[in-house]
Amino acid sequence: MVFRFPPLIFRLLLALAFAGPSFVALAQTISTIAPHAVVMDYDTQSVLYEKGANDPTPPASLAKLMTAELVFRDLKKGSITLDTQFYISENAWKTGSRGGTMFARVNTNVRVEDLLRGLIVQSGNDAAVALAEGLGGSEQNFAAMMNVRAAELGMSGSHFTDPWGGADPAQVTTARDMAILAEHIIKAYPDYYHFFGEKEFTWSKVRQLNRNPILFMDVNGDGLKVGNEKDGDYNIVGSAVYEGRRLIVVVLGAKTAKERAEEARRLFNWGFHGFDVRTLFKPNETVGTAKVYGGATSEVPLVSDAPVRVMTPRGSPERLTGKITYMGPLIAPVAAGKTVARLKVYQGASLVLDLPLKAARADDQGPLTQRAKDAAFELGVQLFHKGVNSAMRAIEKRTAAKASAPATEP
Repeated sequence: MVFRFPPLIFRLLLALAFAGPSFVALAQTISTIAPHAVVMDYDTQSVLYEKGANDPTPPASLAKLMTAELVFRDLKKGSITLDTQFYISENAWKTGSRGGTMFARVNTNVRVEDLLRGLIVQSGNDAAVALAEGLGGSEQNFAAMMNVRAAELGMSGSHFTDPWGGADPAQVTTARDMAILAEHIIKAYPDYYHFFGEKEFTWSKVRQLNRNPILFMDVNGDGLKVGNEKDGDYNIVGSAVYEGRRLIVVVLGAKTAKERAEEARRLFNWGFHGFDVRTLFKPNETVGTAKVYGGATSEVPLVSDAPVRVMTPRGSPERLTGKITYMGPLIAPVAAGKTVARLKVYQGASLVLDLPLKAARADDQGPLTQRAKDAAFELGVQLFHKGVNSAMRAIEKRTAAKASAPATEP
């Protein structure tokens, strides 16, 4: 049973934050000639724009983002370090010769830090294979690890067959999955994200520039990756920060490198300048309450770890509405910090925010008398709903019988 509880404090704050003169104006809109795109606000994870976001698309070198995530994860766990050395096998060297390469020499050992730069800055296939073989033993084993990790991150439309992005029909991703992966990398690995912002890297006396065009634009881009197939499909996953706000932009399937760059620039500019950002609640400020069954108290306050912010298109006449949903009542004991509900905010019919809410404090199991009282109340609620449902069915049957009865002449 889902309880929708719009607490008074939540409704009042929404009204105060968004009350204003009524006027009719067209909200800013955007379109792109690219077949697949996503614009995501990093703080709220709100998708501001999407087009073909769930369509399967070849990732090309964007597969290296998944490779980087697995390396970052092992670095964070401490199972490897930046000084760990991996072997450049003949397979890694040959794969590098078929596309992007960091010019790593065969039968040598290279530090993980240098391989990461070769992977990210130079888009080296040889670096990708060396990292995959170092962590997984083989490309095939590592690809299986990539798919397990993608599923853990909620990338339901992605499947990887190698660590570098070969043209395999079975290797696909989606614009939405790439946005999910980018958001996760930025949030989970702040100590390593800086690699994506490096504009050049020299290895084996070969200096190569980062192929990500947003690093050289006027949108304050600071990272992530590009990729393209030999016959087209120019892709980009980029992130930029402007006035304290971070956006993630994904463009897949552009026809040329120039089109890829220009569409990404347009989407960044629109996302930064086409919206108003409002903070409804501060971190750990009470958003509402959830009823507790059998607890020492009748309810627990609900909070969010992060600021509760919403983004609304400038000029939109539609007001915001919100509700808290949870399976309830909650059964005591309830642990402090446990995610027990979700906050959903709508602008008109569009869902603009959906985030988890946690119990702000613990609620232990109450005394027997309190539990008996709650049980009686819950039974009464169930009987009431049962009676209402029964009455509604009787009315529906009566209405149906009248509608099917033959007409009588006067």
